[in-house]
Amino acid sequence: MLRFFFVLGFWFAGTFCIYAQQAGNHLPYWRDMNVLSVNKEKPRTTFMTYENKTDALTGQYERSNYYQLLNGTWKFYYTDSQENLPDNLITDIENVSWHDIQVPGNWEIQGFGIPVYINHGYEFKPRYPVPPLLPDANPVGVYRREIDIPASWMERDIYLHIAGAKSGIYVYINGEEIGYSEDSKNPAEFLINPYIKQGKNTLAVKMYRWSTGSYLECQDFFRISGFERDVFLWSQAKSAIHDFRVVSTLDDSYKNGLFKLSVDLKNNSGFATSVNMKYELIDKKGKTVSTSSGMADITPKGKKTINFEAVLDHVATWTSENPDLYKLLLTVEKDGTQEIVPFNVGFRKIEIKESDYTVKGNKLRLFYVNGQPIKLKGVNVHEVSQLTGHYVTPEEMRRNFELMKQNNINTVRLSHYPQDRKFYEMCDEYGLYVYDEANIESHGMYYSRYLDDMRKGSDGHLDGRKKGTLGHNPDWIENHLYRIRNMFERNKNYPCVTIWSLGNEAGNGYNFYNAYTLLKNMDKDLMNRPVCYERAIWEWNTDMFVPQYPSAAWLEEIGERGADRPVVPSEYAHAMGNSTGDLNGQWNAIYKYPHLQGGYIWEWIDHAILEKDENGNPYWAYGGDYGVDQPSDGNFVADGIIGPDQKPHPAIAEVKYNLQNVGFEAVDLNKGEVKITNRFYFTNLSKYRVKYRIFKNEKLLKEAELRLGLPPQMSEIVTIPVSTMKAASDGEYFVNFEVTAKEAEQLIPVGHVIAYDQFELPIKTKNKKAYKAEKFPQLYIEQDETSVRVTSSAIEFIFDKQKGMATSYKINGFEYFNEEFGMQPNFWRAPTDNDYGNREPMRLQIWKQSSKNFNVSDCSVKKENENVLLTVWYNLAAGNNYRITCKIYPSGIVQVSNTFTPLTNVKAVETSQSEVELTATHTPLAESDKAINKIGEAPRIGVRFRLPEQINIIQYFGRGPEENYSDRYKGTVVGLYQTTAEEMYVPYVRPQENGHRTDTRWMAATTRSGKGLLIQAENKFEFNALRNAVEDFDSQEADAPYQWNNFTAEEIANRNDADAKDRLPKHTHINHIVPRSFVEICIDMKQQGVGGYDSWGSKPVPEARIYTDREYNWSFTLIPVKNIKEMEEKRKSKY
Repeated sequence: MLRFFFVLGFWFAGTFCIYAQQAGNHLPYWRDMNVLSVNKEKPRTTFMTYENKTDALTGQYERSNYYQLLNGTWKFYYTDSQENLPDNLITDIENVSWHDIQVPGNWEIQGFGIPVYINHGYEFKPRYPVPPLLPDANPVGVYRREIDIPASWMERDIYLHIAGAKSGIYVYINGEEIGYSEDSKNPAEFLINPYIKQGKNTLAVKMYRWSTGSYLECQDFFRISGFERDVFLWSQAKSAIHDFRVVSTLDDSYKNGLFKLSVDLKNNSGFATSVNMKYELIDKKGKTVSTSSGMADITPKGKKTINFEAVLDHVATWTSENPDLYKLLLTVEKDGTQEIVPFNVGFRKIEIKESDYTVKGNKLRLFYVNGQPIKLKGVNVHEVSQLTGHYVTPEEMRRNFELMKQNNINTVRLSHYPQDRKFYEMCDEYGLYVYDEANIESHGMYYSRYLDDMRKGSDGHLDGRKKGTLGHNPDWIENHLYRIRNMFERNKNYPCVTIWSLGNEAGNGYNFYNAYTLLKNMDKDLMNRPVCYERAIWEWNTDMFVPQYPSAAWLEEIGERGADRPVVPSEYAHAMGNSTGDLNGQWNAIYKYPHLQGGYIWEWIDHAILEKDENGNPYWAYGGDYGVDQPSDGNFVADGIIGPDQKPHPAIAEVKYNLQNVGFEAVDLNKGEVKITNRFYFTNLSKYRVKYRIFKNEKLLKEAELRLGLPPQMSEIVTIPVSTMKAASDGEYFVNFEVTAKEAEQLIPVGHVIAYDQFELPIKTKNKKAYKAEKFPQLYIEQDETSVRVTSSAIEFIFDKQKGMATSYKINGFEYFNEEFGMQPNFWRAPTDNDYGNREPMRLQIWKQSSKNFNVSDCSVKKENENVLLTVWYNLAAGNNYRITCKIYPSGIVQVSNTFTPLTNVKAVETSQSEVELTATHTPLAESDKAINKIGEAPRIGVRFRLPEQINIIQYFGRGPEENYSDRYKGTVVGLYQTTAEEMYVPYVRPQENGHRTDTRWMAATTRSGKGLLIQAENKFEFNALRNAVEDFDSQEADAPYQWNNFTAEEIANRNDADAKDRLPKHTHINHIVPRSFVEICIDMKQQGVGGYDSWGSKPVPEARIYTDREYNWSFTLIPVKNIKEMEEKRKSKY
């Protein structure tokens, strides 16, 4: 490490020399990679100063007399190119048109310029970028407003604080340039005293959409510009606190607090001064637990550091489970006046150290918080708002944290930049471990390292397709280190900051070796937190292995094999659209192996902008929806577990279940034995109420509370009284466990369910009683070359031989099959985002063709006693046979039996790799994953039919209440649910398959009065019931453009829709989904899972696929009902 630190010093000197030499070249700052800031204050802790203790203890900046928020309406001038900027715009404001604009808020979202979403590439040069070159046409926004400087501030230091603005910003006061800054996700602070006067002043900020800093801001989000966080003025006394550093750790007993405080005092006056520096540490009850003071003599324009230390016995510790905070008050007293700076302090100890766990004789090194090897249950978080772009209001932040805490998330990775200071303050308060990441991503340069010339990434290469990472290019070292310092210095004191990250997807090499060394050295005498970096993989400059997108099988392999450091995927479970399959498999491995210590789901929230179409209908816009032929990665940005409106997707139930802090395991259900594990690390389970309930079907038989005083990480086997349960003819027995909050916690109300599980009890039930029908009119058969009609005076059932489907199903004159759509075999689903990622719409296209234009190879009809058997054989387009037999009873009940015959001699469909897959982040695969599965697959096996729209009340006994699939069902429980076809629709940003239910015993679709169909099966089945057709959610069926990348003019010129068919999704949105005049029911033997290891190649796990090399037999029964009472009775019988 020493050699890297040596080199670091050399390049510091080199960088400053280059800056001095090039100053005469007159490159504008935004084009000069060696100019990172001008006249900007060095980074430091963000804090506020107050006149009195009462205001200081609130921590609210608005309570300070020395704070002036500048958010609101500003004047704004915009041009698409800096070349069109009027001369003297800053001073000659009368000769141009100014508009109103809201600050904070991205200007593209407010109608100026074009929002662009692109994943890997640079929006200004998606292919073959040549840093540091920038386009000649660079959009510019100029902001202007009046500021009012109080007379009481004129003898103080006055600062302009810009908490976040993108990208290259010039600041002017009263027409005079005062400074420049890059690094859009860290504050820019300027001392403005030399430029202001008392009273009215004019503040202007000229902002370039792109600067050389943009080469390190190639993150996976909307590329938009402007003020993204608060802008404010604040002032300090001339003799005041400049910065401070807090050490608040624990001794080796993890009981006593070790407190160290180092305060940097400044004297910006022209005279020597003496101040009294005092600190108080106050607990949550308002008691001062530690205090001390000391005098400091400071020379004119000088600085002085004063240090304090204390030991606090039996300190209240800070963890995600119990985020106990102390309030630190720093008071500077001088000449009878005082100024107070508050800050939150949390006592915690972060370590990576050797454990007692061994794998193959080697002791594992684990990550510890306060002596416990915790599991990090995390999500990646961007700054996203559907209304403003990248400005997230405090209310939106709080809602995000509320949802996180209520769904068992204990940590956030800041992808891929530091957040606003309010974010950290809330994480401190609410208890979330923060994986704090530097604002560095150069994904568009990719990861190649050249040994012959480290600068190939900067100057390009003869082969333009060969790029070199900026992470290994020494010309860019200071650009990287500048952002590391900015992150560390501002965030070093937040209790929630638990792990540092060097950045994301920016390659590895020389610059990151030095960045690691720098960050470790800056923090070693403070909290000595781990430093991680995903692209380091197994190299030495990451304290954890933080891979991206591992499968469950890979996690199992690395668990078995062991590792020399903790393993925590920095991104996994890509939650794009209808996704998050097999999260349970991944967490089974994580819970099993000590060194698998959690992971961060990608990601928290869908990125999309709320817009309205020409008819006023709202929809969410994503990449490619703005401008003409803009570079775009389409809806790849809509990949969260909550929607843009902060409403959770159904998959959040799976997240909550797998991350829950109480585990349940069946030991011997015949004896009622279940093991309960307290997965908390610092909390006794006595804090919560643990209940069980025993059900026979939906009927509650017994409930009781279990009084458990389980210490953290301990288990206990409990016995549920099941021996007295008697088998019934129509019953399944379940025991449901539920853990709820006894008292309100941070963001968690009393009674909130923090954990749950369900087990089916092995009580042998008697067979259901066979349905005994009343006497009904006799059935008659009529057939000709085109149809078969089965009729009586009460029913009519018509099969159309040419269409290959039953087109009419009438009971007492009421038609169930709407619009002659009939009942059709169905093997297709509307492709999900993950389906497009693994090229299913192209690979399995034959199953779409097999779900229409049916070829009937044979049709027979005959009487069987008083019933009629109608059997139809189909030759499917896929090449195999499918048989449906309808057994029609005089009562109108129809039993539908289905046989799927094996499909053999299938040739794999060749598909080209998508843009995303070609450039995707490395996904570690298990050896078992690498074998190409050549067995044919189908998306689903089932039938569908359409009922009149008034039959929209859906009741079922199966898994719910949320949408669930064969690889995403653990978060749902079997029960009786009632909903509507409208409510079953899930509005994913890009419409796709949605609303599915699994493990269904029966379902009913009825009118409000109960008239409709009861559907029952001997075995469990799956279903959808929506006010739309499968085709409505299949983007290939939409009249919309394809999601082209448009990365080069050549690509745009050569676009061909025929090449995109079944390969690219189209630009479809929720406003395209208009309820139809029917309810489409899909009854499935099975639909494949949704997958979710990634969205660019991985298929669902094998057990969630449907292989076509075997025979499937399944059946269900359609039972007409006149009212709710009849439905309740009939569902108890066997048919």
